[in-house]
Amino acid sequence: MFDEQELADISQQRESWEEDTLEPFLERGERKERFATVSNHEVDRLYTANDIADLDFDEDLGFPGEPPYTRGPYPTMYRGRTWTMRQFAGFGTAEETNERFHYLIDEGQTGLSTAFDMPSLMGIDSDHPMSEGEVGKEGVAVDTLRDMEILFDEIDISDVSTSFTINPSAAVIYAMYIALADQQGIPRDEVKGTLQNDMLKEFIAQKEWVIPPDPSLKIVTDTIEFAVDETPNFHPISISGYHIREAGSTAAQEAAFTLADGFAYVEDCLERGLEVDEFAPLLSFFFNSHNSIFEEVAKFRASRRIYARMMDERYDAEQPESKRLKFHTQTAGQSLTAQQPLNNIVRVTIQALAGVLGGTQSLHTNSFDEALALPSEKAVRVALRTQQIIADESGAADIVDPMGGSFAIEKLTNEMEAEILSYIEEIKEIGNGSIRDGVLAGIDQGYFQREIGEASYEYQQRVEHGEEVVVGVNKFTIEEDTSPDTLTIDETTRERQLDRLERVKDERNDEEVDATLSALSDAIENEENVMPYIVDAVKAYVSMGEIMQVFEEHHGAYQEELSPV
Repeated sequence: MFDEQELADISQQRESWEEDTLEPFLERGERKERFATVSNHEVDRLYTANDIADLDFDEDLGFPGEPPYTRGPYPTMYRGRTWTMRQFAGFGTAEETNERFHYLIDEGQTGLSTAFDMPSLMGIDSDHPMSEGEVGKEGVAVDTLRDMEILFDEIDISDVSTSFTINPSAAVIYAMYIALADQQGIPRDEVKGTLQNDMLKEFIAQKEWVIPPDPSLKIVTDTIEFAVDETPNFHPISISGYHIREAGSTAAQEAAFTLADGFAYVEDCLERGLEVDEFAPLLSFFFNSHNSIFEEVAKFRASRRIYARMMDERYDAEQPESKRLKFHTQTAGQSLTAQQPLNNIVRVTIQALAGVLGGTQSLHTNSFDEALALPSEKAVRVALRTQQIIADESGAADIVDPMGGSFAIEKLTNEMEAEILSYIEEIKEIGNGSIRDGVLAGIDQGYFQREIGEASYEYQQRVEHGEEVVVGVNKFTIEEDTSPDTLTIDETTRERQLDRLERVKDERNDEEVDATLSALSDAIENEENVMPYIVDAVKAYVSMGEIMQVFEEHHGAYQEELSPV
């Protein structure tokens, strides 16, 4: 981008600036001896053209909507339409969450995002002994198709895109949503939404599973294959770095491990016999956005560039949609503090702005009270208004890739790319050339947990020693009441949920239940795609727990064996 003489002149001018202008100011000292991001990546005082001397405009930057998509997956970005504003919601019974859904739609939200309670996440019913004390507490309770019918009562699912944050039992929720569309007379190819369904990330970071990694991966690939044929506008997986970051990883680790998981799914689909340009456009991703705004923008841009090149060069993708990295962003829950919770509004705004400047396709902004409880309506409104103000008042959405060309951003993007690729290469080596096998072996060997654990410990040490400032926690603290008014779950929730589950089981056709469960068991035994059989089962009002029990009977429950960290 610059010729050698220009770079030499800039280098000479910098030396003069440092000697004549900078040195007198340095006598007064700087705020810190070392400046670094939240990930402890050191940043320089100043960046110039010399820092990006090797940057090739066509190969590394290009234009938005064209490979390598560094500057954005689409040419008009938010000038065409803003990102989808998708607030995570779910608590109590289906009736209560349906009411919250309607509230969010009325407030201007453009997509729904469903949070499930722990029993639903773990594939057990509300009447299971392990569910006691957890029903409806951290998300909505969904046991059968009847709950899904109530959850979307008076919501036309052909008009709204819905995200489902669920993993071990994701295939069951997906089947319920398809069954609901069939009930409403909506063609399956018009169903829009996203299923998280990222089991590799569960074994790496979030730790929610039912059966071992290999059969879990098989079910994920079943859902992708089914989506290609049945729901081509529904994303059957959201490959998630969010939970990896929440577990304590650095920004580069988050991106590297997430992309590696994505490539592992690609390789499994290819081994299944699927064509890359059939399924790759349905893959979506999910990233965290933390406090170091420039690091986050660089992470998003570098991830797009790596993905485009890998999908082209390693997997021979030809269609543009197969090479575009499309992702959802959520602000960093780990960064929220119980102390001085209103400070979280500022944190979330910075993180949301990073997501927008980095080119996200959809965004969830955390509520300021989430370090204390499930968000209140007031806090949810502030979180949504934060996105709306960024979209309509800040001007951040008016320029495509507004950070592009910044010496600092381009340098940080290059550094981020190099670090991410180094991790991916290491994972590939673990798998003897296969990224899928490297991810599975890395899970088995505790590789990911060790890497994340070390990063998390190092960060916490910096906080404890005051090197990393957390306003209101280790600096600028005050005496305060940290028990403000928060959302509480009605103590009758479990009782009401159990009553409905009992009624459903009393009213359904037991012969049909037995037949669909037997057919599912045979499909698992014969290594068929299980999705058609799960759809049949949920239509017979077979419960979540009953379906997942069949998988557990075939594959056994998974017990993690931890390697020393």
